[in-house]
Amino acid sequence: SIQLQAKVEIPEILSDNMVLQQQYEVNLWGTAAPKATVTASVSWSDEVVKVVADSNGDWKLKIKTPEASFNPQTVTISDGEPLTLSNILIGEVWLCSGQSNMEMPLAGFWNCPVEGANEMIATASECKYVRMVTLPREGAITPQKTAKGKWQTCNPETAQQMSAVGFSFAKMLSRILNVPVGIVSCAWGGARVEGWLPEYILKGYKDVNLQKEVYDKVGGEYWHYMTPMVMYNGLLHPIVNYTIKGFAWYQGESNVGHHDTYKERLKTMVELWRKEWGQGDIPFYIIEIAPYDAWKDLYGAYIREALLEASREIPNSGFFSTNDLVYPYETNQIHPCQKEEVGKRLAYLALNKSYGMKAIAADCPTFRTMNIKDNSVELIFDNADDGFSRKIGIEGFEIAGEDRKFYPAEARLSGKPNAIFVTSKDVEKPVAVRYCFKNFQLGNLHNLRGLPLVPFRTDNW
Repeated sequence: SIQLQAKVEIPEILSDNMVLQQQYEVNLWGTAAPKATVTASVSWSDEVVKVVADSNGDWKLKIKTPEASFNPQTVTISDGEPLTLSNILIGEVWLCSGQSNMEMPLAGFWNCPVEGANEMIATASECKYVRMVTLPREGAITPQKTAKGKWQTCNPETAQQMSAVGFSFAKMLSRILNVPVGIVSCAWGGARVEGWLPEYILKGYKDVNLQKEVYDKVGGEYWHYMTPMVMYNGLLHPIVNYTIKGFAWYQGESNVGHHDTYKERLKTMVELWRKEWGQGDIPFYIIEIAPYDAWKDLYGAYIREALLEASREIPNSGFFSTNDLVYPYETNQIHPCQKEEVGKRLAYLALNKSYGMKAIAADCPTFRTMNIKDNSVELIFDNADDGFSRKIGIEGFEIAGEDRKFYPAEARLSGKPNAIFVTSKDVEKPVAVRYCFKNFQLGNLHNLRGLPLVPFRTDNW
């Protein structure tokens, strides 16, 4: 039997089960015969949108979406032969990117479990308003038009391979907002920030050799995870037309040792992504990388500091710490297992900052300033106006004198709600304080909503 193939072609990310961003003019795009007229009609309104494909057959059009709803919808695209996409939901759409801690599926990696995964997988069908599309790792030497990956609904079978952070983020958002949530998982284990940038930007970086790192390796099916540019070309560029609410970013491990350039490059990346999506300064939320003991010197601490600083300089962004979401036995585990709480904190950030739900705490306590009085130091913090989570047994503080040697410090609460006094019997004249400023050190201080104090240093040694 002859199957009628629709001549109009669309990328895989436009598929059955997709979630479209609510109350927006969202993009549909694809190819058809050159100069063909392409129409799009939708089940939620009488509107029909027409566009004429260009001389290469490329076309793009915008359709207006209504407010979020749990009723499945259809979209029909036609150049004379209709192509219908069904079981579409209107809701909130977020892009989750970065490296393996974002990519890590509920099923876990080899010897790296996700805590609570079996229950989350077993009950996945309850999350019927959460959908995800996962883009497989396919790098490219030039910017691609399309990438693989179709939208999936949640059930035990599909949930196993869904990003654990993305899944719990979406689950919490959907619960609180009472709308469908779609996640575009666009992550690549081990990717550097340079992997998510295009050629014309990378050419300006003296430490990036595209000839050696990319072009000389053409022909190989497998791109090394540290390769610059190929993630941008193969995964990101093909989906910039897909309308989203914002970005979530969980990355930094592969830029350890290059903290001096990381902040500026991350800012450049965010600027570029926002420009390519063309939706203005949409939210960009940063997850701090977790404690890990196998790095040199204080390289892990430095890259976390760069992530926090970047979040302060990127407009409409946010940041939270994961310093407490690691077990003591995970010192050399690059994939700590507490992914559900990471996803929840990401949701709290989005709910507070993107959805205006200010009653939900989202910002971790951060160091503001210090006052030295004799042998003790008073530390003042932001996002701790109601005080802290404990009065005794506070761990993680260190003090140094002019010799720059750090000694464990005793910390106690002060009379002010957002202040702490630290002293050390080994340091008579303190000049600097650090908190968990190591590759692996777990602090135990939180604000009243359970958000951890972000590791910091008062020096720049």
